[in-house]
Amino acid sequence: MPRAFITGITGQDGQHLAEFLHAKGYEVFGMVKGQNNPKFTAMRDEFPYVEPVPGDLADLPSLVKALDFAQPDEVYNLGAISFVALSFNQAELTANITGLGVLRMLEAVRMVGGAQHNPIRFYQASSSEMFGKVRETPQTERTPFHPRSPYGCAKVFGHDIVVNYRESYGLYACSGILFNHEGPRRGLEFVTRKVTNSVARIKLGLQQEIVMGDLEPQRDWGYAGDYVRAMWLMLQQDQPDDYVVATGETHSIRELLDRAFAEIGVDDWAPYVRQDPKFFRPAEVDLLIGDSSKARERLGWKPEVDFPALVKMMVAHDLEVEAARLNR
Repeated sequence: MPRAFITGITGQDGQHLAEFLHAKGYEVFGMVKGQNNPKFTAMRDEFPYVEPVPGDLADLPSLVKALDFAQPDEVYNLGAISFVALSFNQAELTANITGLGVLRMLEAVRMVGGAQHNPIRFYQASSSEMFGKVRETPQTERTPFHPRSPYGCAKVFGHDIVVNYRESYGLYACSGILFNHEGPRRGLEFVTRKVTNSVARIKLGLQQEIVMGDLEPQRDWGYAGDYVRAMWLMLQQDQPDDYVVATGETHSIRELLDRAFAEIGVDDWAPYVRQDPKFFRPAEVDLLIGDSSKARERLGWKPEVDFPALVKMMVAHDLEVEAARLNR
C-alpha cells in the first residue's frame, strides 16, 4: 500500500486529495498543527482514514519527525497562509509559512527520504498568483513571474527553491502552477464561496446584500476535485517537472455574480451587491488565464467540470447547508 503525507490536510485541496488518494488505495497521513486542532476534529468523521501527524511548517525538527513516522512514498505540500488579502496584513507570517515552509519541507524530505530505498517524491502547490502583473497571455510554465502580493512573492520563493533542490540534490520534486480552483469545500473568505454562500442566504431570506471589492478582475476558475488529479499525475511520471494546471478560460467576478444569482432566479443582481473600498487589494491582479497544454499532453490531464457547472454545484451546496441550519 503506497503512503502519502499531506500538509494543509484541513484545507479544500487537502480534503479532495485525501479522498482521491484513499480511493487509489493509499495510506494517507495528514499533518496537523497544534493539539486538538478544531479544523481536523471537524473533518475527522468525514475522513476517518486520514491518520493525523503533528507538525508545523515553521519548525523543521517537527517536519523531520513527521516524515520519519509516516515514511511516505509521496509528500504533497499544500499547507500555506493561502488567503491573498490576509497576506498584505501578515506579510512576514506569509513569507515564513508559504515561502520558507517549502524550504523546510524540502530539507525534511532530503534528510528522511534520502535514506529510503525508494526516495520520497515531493509535490509543491505553486500558484497562478506568481504571475501577478502578467508578462504574456495566456501564462505557461515559461512565463516570467511578477507577483502582486506578499502571498505571490512567497509562492515564487517556494517554486524556485523546489527547482533549486531538484537540480542541486536530485530530488524528485515537482511544482503544480495551479490556477484558481474552487468548490463547495472552499473557505468562506474566498470570493467564489463568498458569492455562492451569500446568494444562497439571500434566497433563504437570511441576508440582504453582498459586500464586494473590485468586480473587474478576471480569473481562470476550475474545480478543485479535477486539479488534485493533476497533482497525483505529476508524481507518477518518470522525471519530475513543473506544470501549469488551468482550464484555459477566463471569467470576471461580474460573470460569477451573473451565474450565481441566475441559480436562484435573479437576473438583475445590482440591488443586492454593494462595493466597499476595504475589499480592494493594494495591488490587484487583473487577468489570469493559463495554458495547460503541457499537462494535457504529458500527463493526460484535462478538467471535467466547467465554470457553469462549478457555480451551479457551489450554489446548490450552500442552499442545502444554509437551509439545514435554518431548520435546526
